[in-house]
Amino acid sequence: MSGKKKPHGIRRNLTNYGDPGFAAYLRRSFARSMGYSKDMLDRPIVGIASSPSGFNNCHRTMPELVDAVKRGVMKAGGLPVEFPTISLGEVFLSPTSMMFRNLMSVDVEEMLRAQPIDACVVIGGCDKTVPAQLMGVASANIPSVQLVTGPMLAMPHHGERLGACTDCRRFWARYRAGEISDAGIDDIEGNLATTAGTCAVMGTASTMACITEALGMALPGSAAIPAVHADRLRMAEASGERAMAMALSGGPLPAEIIMRSCT
Repeated sequence: MSGKKKPHGIRRNLTNYGDPGFAAYLRRSFARSMGYSKDMLDRPIVGIASSPSGFNNCHRTMPELVDAVKRGVMKAGGLPVEFPTISLGEVFLSPTSMMFRNLMSVDVEEMLRAQPIDACVVIGGCDKTVPAQLMGVASANIPSVQLVTGPMLAMPHHGERLGACTDCRRFWARYRAGEISDAGIDDIEGNLATTAGTCAVMGTASTMACITEALGMALPGSAAIPAVHADRLRMAEASGERAMAMALSGGPLPAEIIMRSCT
């Protein structure tokens, strides 16, 4: 029927039982079992694709970021719903995290397509996580905001600042050359990465964060805020608020944002 409003929120992407009315009724019933009021279930849904893992130090602040995004969504009148995806901890994967990037991309894309989501905030930071999430939201093509976890702090050590992972290679080379003792390399190991966040150098994670912001998929000024800074949480709240505005307007879509920034 022409002019018929497209379903949003809990009525979007109904499970196929052959009876849309039954599917909506059953979904509401199960949603209400989680304590949602009917008022909340009538609101647009902003999905929050989170990727925490005990094998991913870059994402240690994920619970705080999710809570801040939820604040922004609810402030703007929406229903925030968090859901998990694969997490790619760069140094914890064998043979390499690159092997699993496309798998995470498919995970993000299919969950965005399948679930009742009007807009989404995807949260990640580690090297292959952000490109995987960008590929996923570009393919699903629903309104989305990328929120990066932010870099860790570079810490002082014997008169210089140490930053993983540029300094890790420099000091390991000196250790292998016999210039640093076993005790010395152990001391450095304990000071290379001392806070939550991605590597505090212009490596893959920081580069992808800057590219994401330049593409327009992340809010302006969001790429380089340290993971442990209060501004990171304020940016998370603003990302949730922006995603809700996109849910209400139906866009812009990732394809429109990315193509416009590339032309």
